[in-house]
Amino acid sequence: MSEASSTFDSVLDLCQHHHRRIVLGILAAEQRSLTLNDLTQTVLKYNHHTSITEVSEDELTDIRLSLYHVHLPKLASEGIITYDSDRQLVEPTEQFEQIQPTVSTIVDADPTLEAPIEL
Repeated sequence: MSEASSTFDSVLDLCQHHHRRIVLGILAAEQRSLTLNDLTQTVLKYNHHTSITEVSEDELTDIRLSLYHVHLPKLASEGIITYDSDRQLVEPTEQFEQIQPTVSTIVDADPTLEAPIEL
């Protein structure tokens, strides 16, 4: 298997979950560090198609916890982001920059996401 094909497969794997697609999409769009709060609100907006004022605290907590315990650690373990849990800050890495064109193509092809993804 070529390195490009292996990279493509791993990006597809990372994009399997809708929350991770949204996180990767907003990181690609913003090109900067984002807080866990920013990411939670973006997932809420694009996954639940609602605003933070129209959702229950439990639902917001569920999204935040899934990002904190599942999705951000997976992206960090793949070297795509660094996550400072003390500051709750997510930063794209150099490796993210390399896969960003593939991520953008996958996110753009997702019929459930309205492009562009923005805060």
